[in-house]
Amino acid sequence: MRGLLLALVAGSVLAGELKTDIEFHRAGNVRLLMDAYIPEGSGPFPAVIWVHGGGFVAGDKQPHPKSLLEPLAAKGFAWFSVNYRLAPRFPFPAQTDDVESAIEYIRLNAERFKVNSKRLALMGASAGGHLVSYVGAKHRKENRVAAVVSFFGEHDLVGRVHPEGLCMIDGKVVPDPGPLCLSPGLSQFLGVTADSPRAEEVVKGASPATYVRKGMPPYLLIHGTKDLNVPYDQSELMCAAMRKAGASCQVVRVEGGGHGYGAWDRDPAMSGYLSTMTQWLDKVLR
Repeated sequence: MRGLLLALVAGSVLAGELKTDIEFHRAGNVRLLMDAYIPEGSGPFPAVIWVHGGGFVAGDKQPHPKSLLEPLAAKGFAWFSVNYRLAPRFPFPAQTDDVESAIEYIRLNAERFKVNSKRLALMGASAGGHLVSYVGAKHRKENRVAAVVSFFGEHDLVGRVHPEGLCMIDGKVVPDPGPLCLSPGLSQFLGVTADSPRAEEVVKGASPATYVRKGMPPYLLIHGTKDLNVPYDQSELMCAAMRKAGASCQVVRVEGGGHGYGAWDRDPAMSGYLSTMTQWLDKVLR
C-alpha cells in the first residue's frame, strides 16, 4: 500500500510518503514486513529503524510511535518500523536475525528509499531496546549502523539473572527463583528455563554487554529511574562498559520515569528526553 502521509508536527504539516507492509525477508513461511516513511525531496536522508517492544512475545510495527518519530521527520529523517518473529514459537536468535535482515534490505534498497545507507540508526524500546543494543554490538560486518538509541532495554542479561539483591520480576520479589532470576518473557525469548543445562551459556550469548568493544556505534540509552520492569542500572552499566572499552555512550536519566515513554510525554518534568534524543541523532547522523 502506498499513500501520502500528512503529519502534524510542531504546528506545521509535513508531507511525505508512507509505504506499508513491505516484505523485507522470508524466514521459512513467515513473511517479515516493514513500514517506511520517506520525506519529500531528493534525499539521501538519514534514517531511523524502529524496533517495537512487547516482552519478546507480542507487539507489532504499528502503531508507529508518533511522539518519537514525528520530531525526526520534522528534521528530514526517514524512518522504518519493522516486525520480527516472536517468542516462544521463535526463540533467540530469530529476533536479532530479523533485525539484521531489515538493515540489509534497507541498505541494499537505499536508492529506492532515498536514504543514506551510512547514516542509519537503530532505535527500540523495552524488548526492542535489547534487540537494537544487541545488533548494534554484534552484527554482520556489512550491517554496521551509525548509531543506536535504546529505551529502557536490557543490556547485561548475566547481571539480570544473577542480581546482587532480591530477584525482582515485573516489580515483584520472587522469593525462590532457583539458579537464575529469569522472567517468563526472557525464558520464552531465550528458549531456556532456569534449570536448563545450557541456560548460562545462552544468557551470556544473548547479552549485548558480552560484545562491547571499541569501534562499536555510539549509543544513547534512555531510561526512567523508577522502572520496575528493567532496572535503570542496566543502562548505566552498559554505558560504563562501553566507555571503558573506548566506545561512545551517553545515558539520558529520566527522573521518576517508569517503564514506558507514554507517561513521560505527559509530564513536562520528564519530557526533556525527546529534545535530547532528537539533537543527538541529528548530530550523530549528519
